[in-house]
Amino acid sequence: MRRIKEVLRLKHFQGLPERAIARSVGVSNGVVHSYLSRARSAGLSWPLPEGMTDEDLELLLFPAPRPASQSPQRPVPDWSYIDKELRRRNVTRRLLWEEYRAVNPDGFGYTWFCTTYEAWKGRVRPSMRQIHLGGEKVFVDFAGDTMDIVDPLTGEVQPMKLFVAAMGASNYTYAEACPSESLADWIRAHVNLFTFLSGTPTFVVCDNLKAAVSNPDRYDPGLNRTYAEMASHYGTAILAARPRRPKDKAKVEVAVQIAQRWILARLRNQRFFSRAELNAAIKTLVDELNARQMRGFGSSRAELFAELDKPKLTPLPDQPYAFARWKRCRLAPDYHVEVDGHWYSAPYRLIGELVDARIDDRTVEIFHKGQRIASHARAPNRRGHTTIADHMPSAHRRYGKWTPAAVIAAGERIGPSTAAFFQAVIDARPHPEQGFRTCLGILALVKSYGAD
Repeated sequence: MRRIKEVLRLKHFQGLPERAIARSVGVSNGVVHSYLSRARSAGLSWPLPEGMTDEDLELLLFPAPRPASQSPQRPVPDWSYIDKELRRRNVTRRLLWEEYRAVNPDGFGYTWFCTTYEAWKGRVRPSMRQIHLGGEKVFVDFAGDTMDIVDPLTGEVQPMKLFVAAMGASNYTYAEACPSESLADWIRAHVNLFTFLSGTPTFVVCDNLKAAVSNPDRYDPGLNRTYAEMASHYGTAILAARPRRPKDKAKVEVAVQIAQRWILARLRNQRFFSRAELNAAIKTLVDELNARQMRGFGSSRAELFAELDKPKLTPLPDQPYAFARWKRCRLAPDYHVEVDGHWYSAPYRLIGELVDARIDDRTVEIFHKGQRIASHARAPNRRGHTTIADHMPSAHRRYGKWTPAAVIAAGERIGPSTAAFFQAVIDARPHPEQGFRTCLGILALVKSYGAD
């Protein structure tokens, strides 16, 4: 009775809402609602009448049941409420059964409670056998079917892939049209998804598509480095679904099926002339889908998201993730690495070492064993060299006999025209050594095919 008294005090003296009372007392919202309903029926408020004992209070709130011959069947739990509560962190079936019995002392036993709940769950959502906690997971994938956009000038048709995401606890759905399943489009769709959610869940569960997973191993899939970097930026973690384990991605497969029927089927007879126009139509239908009441749940996806998922999401960072791709390369003898046809320098002492280039729209950064060793503004032209003087050796011992004079002399042995060409190549570079690659390549051809 102490807990019931505290519920009455917090409601009628403190004026707290039922949800706040439930958090304070340590019971579910349903139990608080039941206590207050029984108190209203008994004409009780706060403070209680002077001299009222716990026994008196119990008799008023929980009168003795009628004889079995007059009693209706035992009360059955609200399974949609039970299912929703199980998606809250630390809430167990045992706890919910105890709360059910506290309100219904003549209710069913724990074994019946669990068995009947499983049967209800199988009827309402047969493809779903897992309980997902609020804010814990979002499932992402591309739909198999596509939509087309038409170039208004040329009439060219471009198919669009449909990116679909669904929150684990609430089924709250997001969708957008993407030009392809490329890494850049995959990342951009995630950034838009997190903006749509106004936060990030603990985990993102993805399929083993190439943009997400570089090594689709069953137990230890290797994530694409850009994808992992994006996850770190947003404070989430990527879980790749195991190959040949359909239950790992059952949630998103159902969401994809619903999206194809709810979105693509409704738009099948419309023509769109830009991706923005198509995505505006998709957003309207997604909003309608999320606002629609789900059979068996008594709530919409949007309502469940606001109640279960949104309070548990991690806040978004100050800036959205800026797409960057990674390239593994070996530092060339002229201490440069090639990125999109342009060459960028790194410290000469690492010649021959494997390095990683991180490339975004503005910069090219070079890393060696996780440490950044160079940073360059990204060059607009596909040819040429970008060199930092500090990256060059004071004496190019790495080249042995290869000095500008030695390279030109080697050209003279082939012919005066070759020597003149070598001279022009070396003179055209900010640093003579940058021309060695071209000249040495020609000398290698002479060895293979002869000077003539």
